[in-house]
Parts: sequence; structure tokens; C-alpha cells
Amino acid sequence: MDRVPVPTDQIVPMDAIAPGVHGLRIAFVNVFSVEHNDGSWTLIDAAIPFSETQIRHWVERNYRTAPNCIVLTHGHFDHVSAARGLADHWMIPIYAHPLEFPYLTGKREYAAPNAGAGGGLMSLLSPIYPRGPIDLSERLRELKPTIAEMPGWEMLHTPGHTPGHISLFRAADKTLLVGDAFCTTKPESFFEVALAQPPELHGPPAYFTSDWNAARRSVEKLASLAPITVAPGHGRPLCGPGVAGELREMAMRFDQVGIPENRKAS
Repeated sequence: MDRVPVPTDQIVPMDAIAPGVHGLRIAFVNVFSVEHNDGSWTLIDAAIPFSETQIRHWVERNYRTAPNCIVLTHGHFDHVSAARGLADHWMIPIYAHPLEFPYLTGKREYAAPNAGAGGGLMSLLSPIYPRGPIDLSERLRELKPTIAEMPGWEMLHTPGHTPGHISLFRAADKTLLVGDAFCTTKPESFFEVALAQPPELHGPPAYFTSDWNAARRSVEKLASLAPITVAPGHGRPLCGPGVAGELREMAMRFDQVGIPENRKAS
């Protein structure tokens, strides 16, 4: 049950990201709705603790029906905290990559964060962030590359930030939902993530990224798709003909712009 409100001035709707794709910003993280031709829709991610009420109100304002499922890009606390309450309320399944299951079924917590990643307050505070595990077993289902509930979308395994991190791609209009594979704000900086600075490309949140070689390969994979629209878990959506080139540049310079100094090879 929600007991601590999220300040309303930190809840920013992001309407019309792409056809049938809408977003809600809660504090420093985004959730998304994806609509389908048959009238159904899917919720992507489930935000931070105490955000269930805000998400439900957003849904009630915009939809007459519940989502057909919740798809999690990964299991970090800022993407899953409302998932169980929402899924139980709507009586729907939760999908995630099987490599995330240990963190979502009460078996394992994520590794300790890299508080020395630098960049700001978010990194310094990372040791106090919840690392799980949480138990979504009763609702959890395995996410497949082709998602029956999301026609026209493909699940892409994009590990690095976490072992089972995924992104979602709609080839018809080159719309890409990237979770935390990369960000359009500096995720280590409280000032940037809290105040929603103008978008710019950054690597995944450094304090929680577990495998930098895999993270680099995932960004390279996403860049190869040449997306037109990008919607990240942290930061503002990007849309336009320049997005693909900017993402390719970040992929090429990933070791310089993405990896924190204390994780670079000496």
C-alpha cells in the first residue's frame, strides 16, 4: 500500500513519443505504455517504490482497460517496485528475460554498486538503494524474442547493465525502448535526472552496471538498428533523423563516454 507520495512536480507526462507510445516520468525514471491495433496495450516497467498510485491514476486518465501485461526491461528497484501491486490489481502477467529471474523470484540480490563511479549524488547514494531480491514468482513469465502481447515489437537481449536486461524495437517505424542500456541524461547526477535537462546521450547508469564489455556490445547492437525514436528509462525521448548518427557515435566512443574511470582498463 502506498504511504509516501511522490511530488507531483516530478511527474511529467510524455505524450505521443511515437504512434501509440506514451510515457510517464516519475521522479528520475520513466514508464511507458505501448498501444496495439486490437485496442490492447502494454505497460513497460514499473518505477520506484510508492509509485503504484501515480501509475494507476495515469492509466485511469488515459485508458478504459487494464494493460495486457507488464514487460520489465530489467529488475532494478527503480523499474520494478510497483510491478507486483499493479499486476495483482489488474490480474495480469509480468514478463522479463529469464536471466533476470533470480533477482525477481527472491533468490538473489544484485551485486554491490560502484559508488565511486563519479558524476554526482546518485552514485554517492547508490549503496543505500534497494538491490532486492523481490519475489514476483506468482505473476512472472519468460519473455520471448517475439512477444504475443506486443505484435510488431521485438525483444532484444541487451545485457551489461544487468544480465537479463532487454530493449524493445518496433521495426515498422524504428522506435526503440532502451531501458537502461543507455540514457539521455547523466544518470549519476541528481541535478540532471531530477530536473530533466535537455537530452543528450550517456551510457547506462554507471553505479549499477555490472558488465561493461557486454554493455558496450549492447549499445553497438542498438546503434546498428539506426532508430529514429529512442525512449530511455532515464531522460527524455529523442526523435529525429539525427538520432541514429548520434547513437553510432556513442557506440564508437563508448569506452570514453560510457565507462567510469574506476572501471576502465589500466
